[in-house]
Amino acid sequence: MTDAPLIFVVDDDNDFLEMETTILGGAGYRVKCFSDPRAAFEAATAPGADCRPSLVVTDLMMKSLDAGFSLAVALKTHPALSAVPVIVVSAVSSQKGFDFRPRTAEDLAAMNADAFFDKPVAPQALLGKVKELLR
Repeated sequence: MTDAPLIFVVDDDNDFLEMETTILGGAGYRVKCFSDPRAAFEAATAPGADCRPSLVVTDLMMKSLDAGFSLAVALKTHPALSAVPVIVVSAVSSQKGFDFRPRTAEDLAAMNADAFFDKPVAPQALLGKVKELLR
C-alpha cells in the first residue's frame, strides 16, 4: 500500500477529517490529516519524497476566511508542488452566506484549485474527482 498516492486532507473540523480518512483510505489511498494549513504546507515541503502529497483536499475557511485559498496559492507557487492537484471544499456558502463557488474554469484557476465542492461532499463525487485528477 506504500505505492498508493498520499492525499493531504486539511480542515479544522475533526469530524470532516475522520470522514475523509474513512472514504479515501477505504479507496486505497494513504491519507495524512492536518487541522492547520501551515502545518500541511510545512509537511509538504519537508525533505523526502515520501511526505509529498499526490493531491490535497482543503477546507476554505479555517483560522481565517481564506486559509484554504492561501494554502492553494502556496502549493501552486512552490516549484516542487505546483503540479499537485488541489480540491477546495467548503461549507461557507451554507454557513456564512458567501458564494465562492467557481462558475467557470477561469474562476477555478483563479482559486489555484483543480476542483471545488460544497460540504457535505458526496463520497462518490469526491472519489471520482480524486481518481480523475491523479491520472
